[in-house]
Amino acid sequence: MTMTAPKTQNWRQDIDADGLMTLILDIPGKSMNVLNQQALDELDQIIQFITTEQSVRGVVLTAEKESGFAAGADLNMLLTLGQLLKNSTMEDVFQHAFRMNKMFRTLETCGKPVACALNGLTLGGGLEMALACHYRVVADNPKIKLGLPEVQLGLLPGAGGTQRLPRIMGVQMALTYLLQGRNMSPQEALGFGVIHKIAPREDIVRVAKAWILDGGSPIQPWDQKKFKIPGGQGAFDPKIVQTFAGATAMVSKETKGNYPAATDILSCVYEGHQLPMDQAIALESKYFVKQIAGPVAQNMIRTLFVNKQKADKLAHRPEKIPATPCQKLGILGAGMMGAGIAYVAARAGIDCILLDQTIEAAEKGKAYSVNLLDKAVARKKTTTEKADALLARIHPTTAYEDLEGCDLVIEAVFEDIDIKANVTARTEAVISQNAIFASNTSTLPITGLARASQRPDQFIGLHFFSPVDKMPLVEIIMGKQTSPVALAKAMDFVKQLRKTPIVVNDSRGFYTTRAFMTYPLEAFTMLAEGINPALIENCGLYAGMAVGPFAVADEVSLELCHHILEATRKELGEAYRPGPVDDVINCLYVTHGRKGKKNNKGFYEYPADGHKYLWPDLSQHFPLADQQPTADEVRKRLLYRQTLEVIRCLEEDVVTRPEDADIGAILGWGFAPWTGGPLSMADNIGLDRFVAECDRMTALYGPAYSPTQRLRDMAKAGQTYYPTP
Repeated sequence: MTMTAPKTQNWRQDIDADGLMTLILDIPGKSMNVLNQQALDELDQIIQFITTEQSVRGVVLTAEKESGFAAGADLNMLLTLGQLLKNSTMEDVFQHAFRMNKMFRTLETCGKPVACALNGLTLGGGLEMALACHYRVVADNPKIKLGLPEVQLGLLPGAGGTQRLPRIMGVQMALTYLLQGRNMSPQEALGFGVIHKIAPREDIVRVAKAWILDGGSPIQPWDQKKFKIPGGQGAFDPKIVQTFAGATAMVSKETKGNYPAATDILSCVYEGHQLPMDQAIALESKYFVKQIAGPVAQNMIRTLFVNKQKADKLAHRPEKIPATPCQKLGILGAGMMGAGIAYVAARAGIDCILLDQTIEAAEKGKAYSVNLLDKAVARKKTTTEKADALLARIHPTTAYEDLEGCDLVIEAVFEDIDIKANVTARTEAVISQNAIFASNTSTLPITGLARASQRPDQFIGLHFFSPVDKMPLVEIIMGKQTSPVALAKAMDFVKQLRKTPIVVNDSRGFYTTRAFMTYPLEAFTMLAEGINPALIENCGLYAGMAVGPFAVADEVSLELCHHILEATRKELGEAYRPGPVDDVINCLYVTHGRKGKKNNKGFYEYPADGHKYLWPDLSQHFPLADQQPTADEVRKRLLYRQTLEVIRCLEEDVVTRPEDADIGAILGWGFAPWTGGPLSMADNIGLDRFVAECDRMTALYGPAYSPTQRLRDMAKAGQTYYPTP
């Protein structure tokens, strides 16, 4: 009996004269395929049809979008799965989580050969679907990426990835990719046996069909009796013992206990590779549910992917203002920041006027791009022709007249109000009335700088982070008179650079600098209290911060720390009260001339061999207390101190949205990503418990830990910064 193929919106179907069904994944209205709930529901129906319909001889899965095959599962669907736990039993959640795994298992055991023709990017659930097919052919394009990046979400692959990948490429090699979320090129995948063939893009479906017609087997290798995992298997295999001993140590070192998904990936592979596939995928789904139900995955998905994607798409851009991409950019100051901005702008196809006081300084700024591109060419990340084209877009100069025709000018000169006022006036004398003027200042209020402008409505802050070519965040600062048009143009520019914008209101230090500085400053305070500097530094790292507080102070320079303190002292006048932080900075910078990494001496010594170490004389100038705090207490002080400052910034309307606060904290200064950001962390702790701990620390360490009244009110009312589902 011939059945009718199910009608679907996300899969285009065709059955040819040979009885081969071609399934084309095509999510409507999306530039990239993601496996949403509807697409999976439809696939489930299609698999049932394939299994029972005798006229279907074999199946080819493919896609035709330029972006590739599939980028994985819909992250909003994964968030919903985690939230199910609040109103469902663990068994119900397991059944939801196991469904995709079970579906792919049904596909690979349907009794008919299934091939996958991958036209481009294939990640996460997309690759897991491909691994469940009996044959995989990939388009001949070295830029195509295949991988299982779930660990970067605080998750583990939940649709067979931890079980099929080790069975294909061996346990040791599979762990390398699973634990780091690394991608592989088609050529690498072919070498590991993850795919079977590479073919021209226009031929991949034909090659997949030919494999079926040539008698392709509908049985996976691991379902055959004599199958053995390449490279060894079993708890008593010496190679397996050695692999897991090393991997366990590596995971502990890299995650510092903050990312449980990595540990569970180890468990999945270790336990699962010893089991039959049906039991192995059920085991994997149990570990997957454990992670999706936990706070780390939920927070990382929400902040680093769902909310970040909204920010990248300019979700809060002023409405009804036409998009205005920047064609010509002016950059005042060819130092480290100006040079970095020129590079990323030229990389985005924008012509750049790089202006400095001397042509030598301007050329030196362009040399920064030359150096980056020389390395990229040597590593075959780009071609000489593309590098030359990028460099041709950077024009060093000393003449302000060359700024004529710029859509946007970014000032990146020394942090001095008078210098900035001078370059503002000279620039506005040349640029058009419609051009936007932006300052890259990290501390000086935009409203104050805009007083030097004849058009403060077109004056805005664009705070880049160093190194500009690597740091993904740009903090856009609104002055009191900055117009929505200026904001829209600034956001469009940041999007052109493929960076993530957050929008904040004006204040000294804005949001990121103000909140970030509490991290090293609290470390300075603890040092002055006699707490072991090595304990402080290591606790910062083990809390999940990107860099220890003393190392980051050396990176930003103690000279800058001193400058910020002096500016604060000048602003507050007689109200300023010196504290332990002043003592530390005065000792290192003022008395001993230790500027940080810029002069190879700060909190650290920087010997020629590159192995830095903490300055041994720290304990001489700041004697160790007889009683040292626990590591947990030091970690808590570092994280809570930053979180309280973020809360104050939110309440003072410096940062206006919790999601911007969390994105800015993680991408801007490296706040522990596993938390999802400071406000997500406070929600997870529970605001009542958070307030109680702050009160305890206020009594011990002073008013810096004192909760705000609004925070107390929220805690009392049972409120959170993010809505509870």
